[in-house]
Amino acid sequence: MSENRINGLRHGARAVGVGAAAAVALGLLSTGAANADTFVPLPDGQKVGPGVTITRTGESAIISPSLAANGAGRVVWVSGNATADVTVTPEGEAGPTNGATGDPGTNNSSTHGVSQLNTGYIVGCQVAIGDDAVSLGMSGSVTLSDGGLGGSFGLSLGPGEVKFVQINYKNITEPGVYSVEYQDVEIEIQGCAGYAQARAYTVVEIIGDHYSKTTLYGQPFSIG
Repeated sequence: MSENRINGLRHGARAVGVGAAAAVALGLLSTGAANADTFVPLPDGQKVGPGVTITRTGESAIISPSLAANGAGRVVWVSGNATADVTVTPEGEAGPTNGATGDPGTNNSSTHGVSQLNTGYIVGCQVAIGDDAVSLGMSGSVTLSDGGLGGSFGLSLGPGEVKFVQINYKNITEPGVYSVEYQDVEIEIQGCAGYAQARAYTVVEIIGDHYSKTTLYGQPFSIG
């Protein structure tokens, strides 16, 4: 899936940010401007699980103040590529997607008869998103709600609230390499007067007698 903004200024600025000196980990794209975009390059990652190797490459974020200009909103455009190299999975047949949506701990995914790769972002208001974000949802100690599925998301977040934004998924019907690539997917956050944080996640669920669920998290980053 690839969602592209057509704002030439931001695209040009993103290219400048990628080619900047390594010492500049995070820079303003318009120095001195109160409403400057901020480019955030994020590191690659890899996780090996039962029958699968998950890799994330080329991840970045561009953070902007919300056009609402109310102090409680901001916008982030995220890009990246999530890949699953699956060596073992039973063959399955995708059935109706009729489960898991919004249920704590499910990460808003359902295998519905086949193994699955799904990727997106966990977004929180005044909360640090740790490596146990998915398992905390399973225990019910974090309030989780779905941000939707598509190319542009609008989230209303209160203090201490966490939401999953699933960008896309791929059904895994046989061993092979599966990937989800996305570019400049927009996530707008409103209602969070304090700091906000986001973190990429990629989950691979392998069905069968030896069910497994492997999660690769990205590096957390501030959305202001």
